[in-house]
Amino acid sequence: MKYIRLTKEQLEELHPEFVTFLATQSIDKMEWDDLKRNKPEIAEQEIDVFSDMIWDKAISNVNYIDHFSKNYIFLFKCVENVMYSYVINSNVENVDFLTSDGINWLSDNIFSDDIEIKRGKKDISEDRNGALFSIIKQGGIISKGDLFTKLDHLLNQ
Repeated sequence: MKYIRLTKEQLEELHPEFVTFLATQSIDKMEWDDLKRNKPEIAEQEIDVFSDMIWDKAISNVNYIDHFSKNYIFLFKCVENVMYSYVINSNVENVDFLTSDGINWLSDNIFSDDIEIKRGKKDISEDRNGALFSIIKQGGIISKGDLFTKLDHLLNQ
């Protein structure tokens, strides 16, 4: 598997798509029930292939990912096969970017010496979706890029 298996809840939500997927594999309901009962390893392989297909399609549409931790914020923008990033670090120990107070503090102190901002750029042409999935797996959240865009605008005025 390239990604991770969809959860039972995700599979239930994608039931119509899964039925269509099985149909493209020439597997009808009776055959599927038989596979689950008598050849569960093959049924699981089909679920894995479907899961990878869904993840691949979803990640192909991702352009921005945000990742927050107590003292760091990682903002990613993916344009074709290049990933741009901003890493925001607080040098003040008691600031917590996981709280609204921490974000408000950041807003008030963005250009102070208490904040360190680094830029990055990385070629991800070898495995774009794998690189993005790795960030998501570590806690990254797919976003619309509002924070990245605002910060980019602030720093490039």
